[in-house]
Amino acid sequence: MGSLSRSRRALRGGPRAFNDQAKIRKHYDLISPYYRALWGEHIHHGYWIRGDETKEQAQIQLIDHLARAARLQPGKKLLDVGCGFGASSLYLARRYGVAATGITISPVQVEMAGAAAAAERARAKFLLMDAQAMTFPPASFDVVWSVESISHYERKRQFFASAARLLPPRGTFALIDWFKKDGLDSAAYRKFLRPIEKGMLVSLDTVGDYAALLEANGLAIVRRETLNERCAKTWDLCLEIIRKKEFWLLAARLGPEFFDFLHAFRAMKAAFASGNFVYALLVARKM
Repeated sequence: MGSLSRSRRALRGGPRAFNDQAKIRKHYDLISPYYRALWGEHIHHGYWIRGDETKEQAQIQLIDHLARAARLQPGKKLLDVGCGFGASSLYLARRYGVAATGITISPVQVEMAGAAAAAERARAKFLLMDAQAMTFPPASFDVVWSVESISHYERKRQFFASAARLLPPRGTFALIDWFKKDGLDSAAYRKFLRPIEKGMLVSLDTVGDYAALLEANGLAIVRRETLNERCAKTWDLCLEIIRKKEFWLLAARLGPEFFDFLHAFRAMKAAFASGNFVYALLVARKM
């Protein structure tokens, strides 16, 4: 079956082999402490401007880049969907003066994020909630924010419709995510992207697929940007990190899914280099 059919099935909410929610919850509950040791408090790509920044500086620069694109303002209510350890929510609350709410399906991550918020006395809270079944009232937030989370979802169409309802007129949806290039053929999918989907528990759509869903729910695209050039260095650093023997010993304890996860690091570097993987930003405003 070709990649176009796969994409349509994912957007309709059909079954996928790799991004099953129960698997994702188990994955993050089990290895979140190791993720933090592996990659730090911000579990997303870095964005290099000069090229000599540290990984941690580059990760903050990615957050700032999206925040500027979204024109974040103090006092706004922000929902961080797929908040991980809560580091982005805490940074946005501290740096931009927003009131942040983070949600995740991982109880372990909620506990870690809540502890960090308490330590900082931050204007942020964290909830255990499925992004595909959000229970907030309509127009609860000024900004819906998501970095590297939506590609995990089985029911993307449902998620985008639900997220749009949480925004008032002129509300902002700001996201960065993993995508496949337009017109990807089945051979390139099998070679470059299937190992990523399997190891990272995602299903990859095109940037245009997301844009169409945003527009179908009454949002207008105001910024669309491919970030590959500024962010590819992430995977050079990742490959250096996983050369450490302790991660492979850990994989031997945690089982084959963690081996798939570590092998996907090499697949990510190859997919970036080939151009078949797209790392991109979208900002949309509700009309």
